[in-house]
Amino acid sequence: MSDSQTAVHVLKHHFRDMEQQNETSSFGMWVFLVTEIMFFGGLFCAYLIYRILYFDSFAAASSTIDVKWGAINTVVLICSSLTMALAVHAAQLGKRKVLVGFLIATIMLGGVFLGIKAKEYHDKFVEHHVPGPSFHFEVEPEMAEKFHAIDPAKTEIFFSLYFLMTGLHATHMVIGFGLLTWLVIAGSKGKYSPIYYSPVEMVGLYWHFVDIVWIWLFPLLYLISRHH
Repeated sequence: MSDSQTAVHVLKHHFRDMEQQNETSSFGMWVFLVTEIMFFGGLFCAYLIYRILYFDSFAAASSTIDVKWGAINTVVLICSSLTMALAVHAAQLGKRKVLVGFLIATIMLGGVFLGIKAKEYHDKFVEHHVPGPSFHFEVEPEMAEKFHAIDPAKTEIFFSLYFLMTGLHATHMVIGFGLLTWLVIAGSKGKYSPIYYSPVEMVGLYWHFVDIVWIWLFPLLYLISRHH
């Protein structure tokens, strides 16, 4: 199928040409991402307010989370952003097999991230740090020496925000898996070309946004005890 035939095939009737269709798709995705920024922004504001009010309790709670796993997950997501960017580039060049390969790599890296996060959640469950009736936070002597105003009740607020924010982030990643799987199926059928690759680009924007959210979550949740 020639480029002109491809353009006619994928051009929707309510657009003048492919350029207008692509620009509209991009604009719609950016509007959606702005709403997502406002959504997570509210959570970040709530977190920062409580962090200022109960800094020692938040820092003590944060010190119980293994920074190693958070750092590994950060590297994993940065790598997934790279593979996603390479997938978009492959779609622009019309390289079907390369596109599918990088999309699958992105899915696999996302799976590694969620696997590590599940391990972290399990650890918090075993330690009784999940907010609820069974929640219990024990202040260790070295922790009390480092943080002088620890209130175990206030640490539950930290863990509530921790599970809420990381859980919503993980939910966005699961949605991303669905979108990436759809791209893999469509890409393997040769539906994307240098003329039409906007779906890959839009999903790429979404995936990069999810990665950026984690770049903020990692220092806010894992590194509190290292900086006041």
